[in-house]
Amino acid sequence: MNLSHIPILDHHAHNLLRPEAMANFTLTAAFTEGYAQEIVSRHVYETLFFKRSLRQLAEVLGCAPTLEGLLDARARLGYEQTAQVLFDAGGFAALLLDDGFMPDRIMPTAWHNRFAPTYRFIRIEHLAAQLIAQHATWPRFCEAFRAALEARGPDVIGFKSIVAYRTGLDVQPMDAQGAERAFIALRARAERGEPVRVADKPLNDWLVWTMLEIAARDRVPVQFHTGFGDPDLDLRTANPLHLRPIFENAALRGAPIVLLHACYPFTREGGYLAAVYPNAYLDLGLALPYLSRPGMRFAVSAALELAPVSKVMFSTDAHLIPETFYLGARCGREIIAEVLSHAVADGDLSSAEADAAALDILHRNAARLYFGKERFEPT
Repeated sequence: MNLSHIPILDHHAHNLLRPEAMANFTLTAAFTEGYAQEIVSRHVYETLFFKRSLRQLAEVLGCAPTLEGLLDARARLGYEQTAQVLFDAGGFAALLLDDGFMPDRIMPTAWHNRFAPTYRFIRIEHLAAQLIAQHATWPRFCEAFRAALEARGPDVIGFKSIVAYRTGLDVQPMDAQGAERAFIALRARAERGEPVRVADKPLNDWLVWTMLEIAARDRVPVQFHTGFGDPDLDLRTANPLHLRPIFENAALRGAPIVLLHACYPFTREGGYLAAVYPNAYLDLGLALPYLSRPGMRFAVSAALELAPVSKVMFSTDAHLIPETFYLGARCGREIIAEVLSHAVADGDLSSAEADAAALDILHRNAARLYFGKERFEPT
């Protein structure tokens, strides 16, 4: 199968760094979830992902398949032209960006419209940190948080939570008193001019439940980080099975919930949830392209073992540099094509069904979920 004709509706990615921020950014950091200096400056070079990526980038940028060759190509083309070449090669119908990652160092979301129509998610933890700095009392904060989620602009396509990073996916029912105590402590930090990081379980759980109640009422898609990530995350608490009480809550069934990153290494668990809960969807991002080719084939195959094709979507989870968008798009098309071809050979799908599945995973499922139509068309 050749899937180059399908424009990818990239339903989960992040903004590019500003050019001036690149001056203090080590390029290899975008190729690993680790951030220890020894990982970024040494061990990342020995990952299969990095070695494969250099060869793939050399093909599209016309440079030597080395880090030096990549840096030379970037210098030759310049910031915007490098990005344009890589986005053009990636072939995107639209970009849905979480702009709460490194918010002080990234390009504005609207700037990315030069590559494809762009929309954004509200990352609730980032929103809460901003509002804690602006509102002195718990009632005022609660009112402002709800208002911000309810007064969504036309560029907002859904909500996003990184509670897996902060206190885990075992989200408990609201403890308003505990949440207020956490707010008071964080507000004191803000008044002292110290950074505000929302990482107290009662407050994080309150944010998630409030978000889900609004999302269920308004049928707004919600994305949860699940599975692997950088060392700030406790992988044991990022298993999507912890979200079962939320999926079992009938009052929240109106909120479509997207489990990001193929839930890797909990991909089968994520596929199970997508198979049995109407509002559970499974994303394939980050696992593609970060894993080895066999690892990527496993992730896609494991997702499709049980999950309906109509519940599986591809994203690049690209971030910071344009290379990650191209690499994600290329690996996504190649690996999905390989897995679907095997499904035809195994008799699980007909050739026509495999073609339809490819279009669903790369484009149509996201168009239906986020825009309510079969194909994405700019508004």
